[in-house]
Amino acid sequence: MVRSEVISKLSKRINKKLKKSELRKILDTILNSVIDGIAENKASEWRTFGRFSPKKIKEKMGRNPRTNEKIYVSEKISVKFKMAKELKNTINQNESFTN
Repeated sequence: MVRSEVISKLSKRINKKLKKSELRKILDTILNSVIDGIAENKASEWRTFGRFSPKKIKEKMGRNPRTNEKIYVSEKISVKFKMAKELKNTINQNESFTN
């Protein structure tokens, strides 16, 4: 699902009481709050949904697959997501889910 679909679903659920532009600002504010928290090395937990937390990936020696040349890969920050039990149960109840 893309951002515009999320905004459309929100608009339908609240009976179009807010404009889509206002909903877009609200969604952007929420997402930016999560991003800012991760950038500050803080986790963001949403009950019944899950937890987004920063994860350090250690520096290492890598390899260019085309030239087989060894290259240095610096330390990075990635995002780890741990699903809440409620979300896991909801997803697993839907037996018709297929890839």
